[in-house]
Amino acid sequence: MIRPFHLAFPVKDLNVTKKWYAEILGCSIGRESNEWIDFNFYGHQIVAHLSNKDSSYLTNNVDNKNVPIRHFGVILTVSQWKALTRKLKKLNVEFLIHPYKRFKNKKGEQYTLFIKDPSGNALEFKAFKNNYMIFEN
Repeated sequence: MIRPFHLAFPVKDLNVTKKWYAEILGCSIGRESNEWIDFNFYGHQIVAHLSNKDSSYLTNNVDNKNVPIRHFGVILTVSQWKALTRKLKKLNVEFLIHPYKRFKNKKGEQYTLFIKDPSGNALEFKAFKNNYMIFEN
């Protein structure tokens, strides 16, 4: 069994963040204070910390897309990824990178999409047809 990871990230408004992660991504809420809030992100612990710092980011070119260098996300099953894609489209969530198949017919072929949370943090959701491709080199 893979152990859950922990990730902390900056946000501008805890109330907006709480609503977005719960309603848009379906994360359950754990402990919270006036300065941070824990979320269950597909079995992993992510923590939003209140910060007034700019969360702008740089990008790298990956498969002819401007991929945010600083991002986090989760690898889903293909059916989970497709369900999330449908949900995000239905809720009119703006995509940083629209859902598509990256590295088509190559090693590491994957479905991917990028969105931003209300504080500008980039999130990637991806899925591989075969899990062995996750670390295929």
